[in-house]
Amino acid sequence: MSRAVFSPSAPRPIGPYSQAIRAGELLFLSGQIPLSPATGEVVGETAAEQARQVLRNLGAVLEAAGAAPSDVVKTTIFLVDLSEFAAVNEVYAAFFDGAEPPARSTVQVSALPKGVRVEIEAVAHIRRQQP
Repeated sequence: MSRAVFSPSAPRPIGPYSQAIRAGELLFLSGQIPLSPATGEVVGETAAEQARQVLRNLGAVLEAAGAAPSDVVKTTIFLVDLSEFAAVNEVYAAFFDGAEPPARSTVQVSALPKGVRVEIEAVAHIRRQQP
């Protein structure tokens, strides 16, 4: 049995999908873009600035599910320009500081919703009880 996870501390989905779905011990987090949860507006101009907001949003959804960055086992990063890989990588590394880094794919895409520069999705494995 699966259930949707919602955090008011992350932006509402901009389409017909959930922020995350918990299926047993697995948590599938939808791709987050750098939107402010309060205003729905894009936060940051550079890929690094936007990645910080994306990871704050992912962190809020993880927390709502009773999880933490250390529970993330796989991420996918979507960038509109791979030349920004190093800058995003630095922000990403700080988010997972102290945790075993998850497996990851990074791909360049031609465009992302709302004209943002970065989107990140994740899968987490949670062994403890649901909140």
